Amino acid sequence: MQALDVTPKVWERLLAVRRGQSCACCGQWSAAERTALALYGPLARRDLGPVTVAQIGQSLDGRIATVTGDARDVSGPGGLAHLHRMRALVDGVVIGVRTALHDTPRLTVRMCEGADPARIVIDPRGRLPNDAPVLRANGARRIVVQAVDMARPEGVEVIRLAPVEGMLAPADIIDALHRAGLGTLLIEGGGITIARFLEAGLLTQLHVAIAPLLIGGGPQGLTMPSPSARLADAIRPDTQVYSLGSDVVFDCALSAGAVAARQPLHTAPARALRS
Repeated sequence: MQALDVTPKVWERLLAVRRGQSCACCGQWSAAERTALALYGPLARRDLGPVTVAQIGQSLDGRIATVTGDARDVSGPGGLAHLHRMRALVDGVVIGVRTALHDTPRLTVRMCEGADPARIVIDPRGRLPNDAPVLRANGARRIVVQAVDMARPEGVEVIRLAPVEGMLAPADIIDALHRAGLGTLLIEGGGITIARFLEAGLLTQLHVAIAPLLIGGGPQGLTMPSPSARLADAIRPDTQVYSLGSDVVFDCALSAGAVAARQPLHTAPARALRS
């Protein structure tokens, strides 16, 4: 397991990488600082083309909430800081309508420096009320992806897609968000939404942050719509493990491009960086 240290110098460099003003490799760094750059650098870069990463925080026994739905303290301080760093480095954060209704998330950046990403809610049937916290104006883009003709508050962008068997196809959602100018996306929740994008083969990376607690019941982190019947058919990502202090994160690369992006920018083969 690799220990990381997100010092102010490291974070300043990562924000510069996000702006296209620097790289994540050159300079004098401690081993833990360089590990932090290795973890977050691929997400900050904009030279890799469209990137879609998902993040889920769960307990040791694979739960994301209790049987009563309490999910507020599943992640420890390190896991929460990790999530906010990811938000600060992406163009947009995507959640499903159930997460928006149950958890009332703000999807803002509060535990580190950085701009708020676009807030995107997948709401096929128009269940999200227009006064939901996620739709409140704060200067960041607000987008609802829906299948119905439902008016939204001024300033909220609506992407209307045709449903497929009553649901919005993950590929159609990603394509529409790319056309809207959002290339680096974070699928933040919930577990069902993440699983649909994962099964569709649309994730570049998956971060699984595990907190040291046992809940004993409640919803599981990831349940695939069509799970593998044989272990030989299971997804086996190229995985790096990092200590976040209170939590541990598994950084799972799900594409050849994601594996190549872990290499220092100035030594990775150009062909691999474009894949």
